Amino acid sequence: MKIIKDLNEVHDRARERLKGICRVCPVCDGRSCISGVPGMGGRGKSRLGFRRNRVAIDQILLNLRTIHNAASPDTTYNLFGVDLSLPVMVAPMCETTYNFLKQVDDYDFIVSQVEGAEVSGTIAFTGDSPDPPLYAMGLQAVREKAGGKGIAIIKPRETAEIVRRIKQAEESGVLAVGIDIDAAGFENLNRAGQPVGPLSVSKLRYITGSTNLPVILKGIMTADEAVRAVECGAAGLVISNHGGRVLESTPGTAEVLPEIVAAVKGAIRIFIDGGVRSGEDIFKLLALGAEAVLIGRPVAIAAVGGEKEGVSMLIRQYHDELKKTMLLTGSSSLTHIGPYAIRKIFF
Repeated sequence: MKIIKDLNEVHDRARERLKGICRVCPVCDGRSCISGVPGMGGRGKSRLGFRRNRVAIDQILLNLRTIHNAASPDTTYNLFGVDLSLPVMVAPMCETTYNFLKQVDDYDFIVSQVEGAEVSGTIAFTGDSPDPPLYAMGLQAVREKAGGKGIAIIKPRETAEIVRRIKQAEESGVLAVGIDIDAAGFENLNRAGQPVGPLSVSKLRYITGSTNLPVILKGIMTADEAVRAVECGAAGLVISNHGGRVLESTPGTAEVLPEIVAAVKGAIRIFIDGGVRSGEDIFKLLALGAEAVLIGRPVAIAAVGGEKEGVSMLIRQYHDELKKTMLLTGSSSLTHIGPYAIRKIFF
C-alpha cells in the first residue's frame, strides 16, 4: 500500500472500496446512509437511533476558558493497570463478509484496528459473530499484534458458550473481556444456530464469577440496568445502542449518560460509544461523566481506506483535538474535566 498523506486520502480510498455500501460522508450522521444492516447504517427507515447519537452530542456546548495554567494538558488514561495515550478505544467490529459484502478481508480488517490502536498508544475491542473463526481472529490479532492489550467482546450467547469463549480469551492473555448484551436480538446468530438473548442477573453473576478478568457489559441504556451491571459484578459498562443498529427508536447515548452517571459513578467504570466524530465530542462525553469513549464507524472507514496507518492517523487526530479542547477549557488532566465545561444542553 502506498504512503498515505492524510485522512482525505484514506476517506477517498474507503469511498471507492465501499461503493454501494457507504458514501463515507463528510459528516457521518446517518442522514444519507444508503444501507442499513448489513452495511454501515442504522436500524429502520428513519435510522433514528443512529441519528440521535450524533444530534445529542451536537446539542452540548462548551465553555471557552483561557485564563488558567493548563498549558500542557495530560490526556493519559489508566485502564485496568495499562496507561493509554487518550481515553479512546476502538469499538468491537468484525464480520466484513456480511457488513461490507466481501469487499474487505476479515482478518486484515481486524488487524488494522488492533495494530492501528496499538501504535497510537491505545487498545481495540475485538468482536464476535456467527462465523466461528472471527472471534479467534480477534484473539490472535490482540495476542500477536498488541501483546495481549485488547478486550474480547462476546455475543450474549448461552452461558456455557460465553464461559468457554472467556477461557479462550484468558489463554490469549487479553486485558479484559465483555459481552455486548445489546446484540440480544441479532437474527443472523439465531439463524446460524447460535442462539443469543437477554441475560439475567444470576447468569451474569455466574459469568463474572467464572473469570479473574474484568468483565464489561456493552449495551446499557438505562440507570436501572446500570445498577444491575454493578450487582452482577461487572467491572465496566458501555453506554451503547449498538450504533442504532438493533432498535430504531432509541435515544442518543449522550442523552442517557447523565442519569447513568448519577446512578453508578464510582461503583463501575463508565464508557460510552455512539456518534463520536472529533476530540471535542470526546471531551463533551467526559464532561458528562464518562471515563472513556469507544469509536466505531470512523475507525472502520479508516481501516478500510488506510489499514493500520489510517486507524493510527485518525486516533492521533482525536488525541490532538482532545488536547486542544482541554487547553481551551482550562482542563489540565482528564480528572479535571467536568460539568463546569458545559455551557448548555438542549435535550
